Amino acid sequence: MRTDQPQPIYLKDYKAPDYLTEHLDLSFDIHDGKTTVTSICKYKNVGEAKAPLVLDGEDLKLVSCKLDGKEIEPEIIDSGLIIKEPGAQFTLEIVNEIEPENNTRLEGLYKSGGTYCTQCEAHGFRRITYYQDRPDVMTPMSVRVEADKKSCPVLLSNGNRIQTDDTGNGRHYAVYEDPYPKPCYLFALVAGDLVYKQDAFTTRSGKEVDLRIYVREGDQEQVDHAMESLKKSMEWDEQKYGREYNYNHFNIVAVGDFNMGAMENTSLNIFNTALVLAHQETATDQDFMQVESVIAHEYFHNWTGNRITCRDWFQLSLKEGFTVFRDQQFSEDMHSESVERIDQAAILRRVQFPEDAGAMAHPVRPDNYIEIDNFYTATVYNKGAEVIRMMYNIIGPQTFRKATDLYFDRHDGQAVRCEDFVKCMEDASGRDLSQFWLWYEQAGTPE
Repeated sequence: MRTDQPQPIYLKDYKAPDYLTEHLDLSFDIHDGKTTVTSICKYKNVGEAKAPLVLDGEDLKLVSCKLDGKEIEPEIIDSGLIIKEPGAQFTLEIVNEIEPENNTRLEGLYKSGGTYCTQCEAHGFRRITYYQDRPDVMTPMSVRVEADKKSCPVLLSNGNRIQTDDTGNGRHYAVYEDPYPKPCYLFALVAGDLVYKQDAFTTRSGKEVDLRIYVREGDQEQVDHAMESLKKSMEWDEQKYGREYNYNHFNIVAVGDFNMGAMENTSLNIFNTALVLAHQETATDQDFMQVESVIAHEYFHNWTGNRITCRDWFQLSLKEGFTVFRDQQFSEDMHSESVERIDQAAILRRVQFPEDAGAMAHPVRPDNYIEIDNFYTATVYNKGAEVIRMMYNIIGPQTFRKATDLYFDRHDGQAVRCEDFVKCMEDASGRDLSQFWLWYEQAGTPE
């Protein structure tokens, strides 16, 4: 047996982390050819006493590592670094260097088309700094970004912007604070020469949210539909699910060289322009509807994926299946329910049924994977949404709303499993839904 072959990761082998993060403070000093990242992280031991702290890291140059202010030399391994017996509660300060300009994998922080941009789902954060790159480690974060003012006049990150100023020598900085715990895959940073369209939305409690869509010069006249779609999404989520937006800002960045379709990073969604730009004279009705749907999908993740996230990547449909179901409901309410339902069924038959009948067949919740990136599929997304729709139909719309309210109240700020979602459906309805585990655990299309 060859030992250099990638080995499967199994759901049954999941082990909770021995250390949780209480707060993460990040600082980025961006220069052409090199970016220095400083992370100051407060850790707490919650598992095996004296267990080593194992941090993920790829293509990083370690500059220094301090434990409670004292310089240490961690054990560096291919996949990161190890700190033996760090203590029950401690602060770890790591300084490392990265080269976004040479990051051709477009994971972590990379530079493309003159813009610095991030993509951290599923395992991109380990290419930014040494950290426990797993979704069940959630923490509040503060971020300071410094860069050249001429080439990077726009500096964005997650949360609320609390400070911005010049540093002299043609440079400036911005500081963001995200008080809500989040996993590192939702971290985002954008620095570049962008323009924006601005609007506002007033939540049901009276808070005014600043809305901005950032694009490159020349694209700003094609974002009006996306902005209207965002405001409709925010209003719909309040009315349908009682979910109010919780930050002062909501920013969307749309650039042509973003490698994913769209990413739901907390308060800073990043899109490929194909899913944001739409001009009345050139875009089709289908183009407009797709922009509206994807804008809504990523916004709805604010609660179904961000505030409540996955315990591990096997639970991917927990956030994606549920959010697809929510964006389907949104489109049904915005347009024709029956026409939308026909379109959803057509996608299943055209894309998901062949997937379930071929070599790529897998359950809605797989029990093993070699690369999690291979499971961003129609089965996890669309079939996952259909499983939730069946529960919705069985317990009824009013009880389903009670169940989702229970889900949000019970698990806000947590990383959970598909079982936790179904349990809320059972507790709110009094129904036994254990039969649904066949849908989550078996591949194939029923006949």
